Amino acid sequence: MRVLVIGGTGFIGQHLVACLVRAGHFVHVPTRRYQKGRNLLVFPTLTLFEDDIHDDAVLERLLSEADAVVNLVGVLHSRPGKPYGPEFERAHVELPRRIAAACRKTGVPRLLHVSALGADPQGPSGYQRSKAAGEAAVWAEFSSFAEGALTIFRPSVVFGREDNFMNLFARLARWLPAIPLAGAQARLQPVYVRDVATAMANALENSQTYGKTYVVAGVSQYTLADLARLAAKWSGRPRPVLPMPRFIGYAQALLFECLPGLPIMSRDNLDSLRADNTSDEIMAPELGIIPTPLESVAPSYLRGGKPDRGPVH
Repeated sequence: MRVLVIGGTGFIGQHLVACLVRAGHFVHVPTRRYQKGRNLLVFPTLTLFEDDIHDDAVLERLLSEADAVVNLVGVLHSRPGKPYGPEFERAHVELPRRIAAACRKTGVPRLLHVSALGADPQGPSGYQRSKAAGEAAVWAEFSSFAEGALTIFRPSVVFGREDNFMNLFARLARWLPAIPLAGAQARLQPVYVRDVATAMANALENSQTYGKTYVVAGVSQYTLADLARLAAKWSGRPRPVLPMPRFIGYAQALLFECLPGLPIMSRDNLDSLRADNTSDEIMAPELGIIPTPLESVAPSYLRGGKPDRGPVH
């Protein structure tokens, strides 16, 4: 099968590409910056190229050469807006809608779309509201596509060697005597990146997954404070966590937003923490995975070990 992976150079994308190549698929990965995906060139059935996926003509051309498409594009930060900011709208709503419309126009029946656990049109953050709007937009396009087979995934926060989650806390522990933390009591259920990638690869040709939405979450639930402590401990630098009142967290996040580059934490990120990011759903058997415990993987990569070797499966 020829699979177009949009967002294939990202954290989840690189692991998914490895799974798809191992399964015998031919994988095409468009990117804005060719250099960003050069490490994927080791895969013999992968084609990497520069293209603008936000151009409808480009999307239709790419899809005309594909049997299936995976959309992994997501952003964590956006300028403010109601019900969500412009960057969220572009990446989480408009792009999925355009991909789904291009599938219908070019006759590509299979689409895997990655949303997020916590996607909710009434959610407390623009991120969550935009993810829900993106799901609705994709379903709307596929509702009139008789041959279409859509599957949506809602992963929890994802961990793995290249993550910007557990590694962030480990970096903070390197430089700070204690970790100040807003939203410390929010509950999360981290899921291993390879589990997410494997579930998606297994679903690609499995008709049992057509027309369904799947939550993909880990084994255990933790507070954010628990995770910060564990990351610090496993990196070899145990640190206390100092829960901060939400108003101080917002002030800190506003400062981060004013600095050059992507912020460590935004006000919208803090809004997401107002709702627990957990699920009581049991992992669907058709996805073919048993969730990997955080404790069996994270200590190794946080202290520089080698068991998690990145995207090469």
